[in-house]
Order: sequence, then structure tokens, then C-alpha cells
Amino acid sequence: MQLPERPEGDDANDLIQRYRTGFPGHDLVGTMDPPEHTAHRWLMMRMLTPKRLKENEAFMWRLADQVIDEFAERGSCEFINEFAQPFALLVIADLLGIPESDHAALRAEFVAAGQPGKLGEPLPQGPLSFLDDWFTAYITDRRSRPRDDVLTEMSLTTFPDGSMPEVVEVVAAATFLFAGGQGTSARFLGNVVQLLAEDLELQQLLRRERDRIPNLVEEGLRVRSPVKVNFRIARRSTTLAGVHIPAGSALMLLMQAANRDPARFECPADFHIDRQNAREHVAFGRGIHSCPGGPLVRADAKITVERLLSRFGEFRISDVHHGSPGDRHYDYTQSWILRGLSALHLELTSASQ
Repeated sequence: MQLPERPEGDDANDLIQRYRTGFPGHDLVGTMDPPEHTAHRWLMMRMLTPKRLKENEAFMWRLADQVIDEFAERGSCEFINEFAQPFALLVIADLLGIPESDHAALRAEFVAAGQPGKLGEPLPQGPLSFLDDWFTAYITDRRSRPRDDVLTEMSLTTFPDGSMPEVVEVVAAATFLFAGGQGTSARFLGNVVQLLAEDLELQQLLRRERDRIPNLVEEGLRVRSPVKVNFRIARRSTTLAGVHIPAGSALMLLMQAANRDPARFECPADFHIDRQNAREHVAFGRGIHSCPGGPLVRADAKITVERLLSRFGEFRISDVHHGSPGDRHYDYTQSWILRGLSALHLELTSASQ
């Protein structure tokens, strides 16, 4: 993500526009700037309204139990691929209106496409590109034959000026939400459940005092954020915290470092369930480019923790797969952007035991 030539002076806007299409993800809303960003983010947020999130919650509670049912009697699971990934996948599918009758086929195609980030395997190119075909078919159908469903609302959503987006623009917004929502959420679910599985006393505390779970999620996002970095190019020369940043500079923003700022958080490396300012983290960024899926990730995590605590007396790390306490070993996904476990093996004790 480096401009092929240096700007003359303190403004790199012309060069950025000239070479924009050469950058990965140049056509995604996350790399756009106003006014294009304003219009496309508006389109995306019309798909992710608070009302729709609230309507989605009943499905999330039911889905969490359905997925847990697949392994509960076995007394063990590999949490990432048996719960976190399918749960996050189907939650965002329901949120975007994919009919529940298509969920099994979607889950099968996702598995067949291959999950990026497995150690020892080459990274697949565009593993979720099949989503473009799914959403193109849905949006095209709903525009020609409107129904009383979420996909129809999505297909008929307009830009702020009232103009109708092209099908490809609606598809791009939907697939961006889908890919980002399931990927980020699944990794955070693994991160926060790993934390809980290592601390049985914390599990018992949360069983007794469920009102602490929202702060657990916030503190988990602070210390175990699923997003490691973001990248930007400085449009103009500026100075930040006493450091001169020339126009055209490629910047790597470390959100997890900011979440451990000792000027903001006392003992920043430590996890504290009662941290009063935990929500001041920047796991989802800030400003116009803040992650639109933040509320969804929070809801996914809260419901997951609630159901695990209710369904099991304990869930602990498997010593067989990850080593004994004090000598654990974990493998992580191969990604510049996301931080998450490639596998998390748990031993489960029935709530009745």
C-alpha cells in the first residue's frame, strides 16, 4: 500500500486518485472517502439498522442452542469450526435476510470454499466470492418480484439523494457486511471464549452475576480485539503526537496498541472484568470509518457467553490439544488484519453434573 511516486509538496490527493485502482480493496466502502464513502456507508447502514438487529436477536438465541446441540452430548468440541464460524455465518445471513431454508446450503458452500488462515495451507484467493452470485440473484429477483421481506427492503434501498443504486452496488454493500461481519465476529468469539475457558473462577462469577457479561465483552474487545491493524495513506502532511507524517506516507494503525495505552487504561496489559472505562477501546475504530458491525459482534458475544454458561457446568481448555496450564500452545489464523485462533479445543461438563 505504497504510492509508486512521491507527491510534490504537502498534498497527495491527486496521486491517490491516480493510483487508487491499484490498491487492494480500492472499491470497498472501508477505503472510500467522502462523498462516495458517505453514500455507500448510508446504503450499508440501511441494511444494519438497530430495528433489524433487535429483530435478529430471537433467531440468535435459537441458533446458539441449535449449534451447541450438535456437540453438547459429546462433552467436547473444537469451538472455532463447530460453533464460532457457523454461528457468526448464519447470524449475519439471517440479518441480511437470506431465507432460513437456504442456510444449510450456504453453510455447506462456505465450508467447501475453504476457510482462510489454516496453518500450512496457501491462502485461497477470494474464498467468499461466491457470495456475489448469491446476493446478485437475491437482489435481482426482489427488484422484479418484491416481497414482504428483508431482501426486498435491501434491494429497494436508495442512496441519500434518493437515487437507486445499481444491483452491483447493493451486492457490494451486502457482501462487505457479510464477509466482515462473520469473519470479525467468529474470531472474537474464539478470543473471548479462550479467555473464559482459562479462568473457571470467572465463569462461576458470571453464572452468578450475568449483568457483568456486557463489560466482559467490552474488556475482551480491548485486550483480545479481533482486528490487529488497519492501513491508511496520508492525504496531506501533518504532525501527530509530535511525529511529522509527510503526505503520501503509508500508515499502519495498531488498534491493539492503542487499547493498551497506559495513559488511558490502568495496568493496560491486564484483563479486569470491572474496568470502568473498558468501552473506551478502539477495537472498532472511531469516526466515519468505524466498524458498522460493532453492535452485531457485541450481541454475538453476549449471547454466546450466556448460552455456554447456561448449557455447561464448565468449559475448559483441552490439555490434550493445547498443553497443560502454564505450557499452552495455540495456533492463530494467517492474517495481516485479523487476530483469531485457527482452533480452540474445549472439554465440556454438563450443567447437571
